Amino acid sequence: MSHDLFLAAKAAMAKAYAPYSKFPVGAAIRTVDGRVYAGANIEVASYPEGWCAETTALGHYVMGGGGGIREVAVIAERMAKVTPCGGCRQRLAEFAAPHTKIHLCDETGIVETVTMGDLLPYGFEGEILK
Repeated sequence: MSHDLFLAAKAAMAKAYAPYSKFPVGAAIRTVDGRVYAGANIEVASYPEGWCAETTALGHYVMGGGGGIREVAVIAERMAKVTPCGGCRQRLAEFAAPHTKIHLCDETGIVETVTMGDLLPYGFEGEILK
């Protein structure tokens, strides 16, 4: 089942707009009810402004109604086992649980699976801000 999430992330990566970094990235999110939301990184001339693939995927996810996140796949064209950047780890943690699977991919498929808690063990929690 996770292979189709990898394929969604890879297809998104093909749509990346990365003329400055030359580092296309794709991400895909699967909700607990099976919906898939994908995104690619999008750069702008005031580099490093722009947004990451995970941020784009999260935007689609929120606009699509959100819900629990079961798993996430991330792929970069020029780096095997790319992980979400620090900012995207916190963005994902806002919606994912510590046990949510994060699949790190290369061009052929999933290379390693970790959890959100592995990637961001001490992330901020929204509850403390209320």
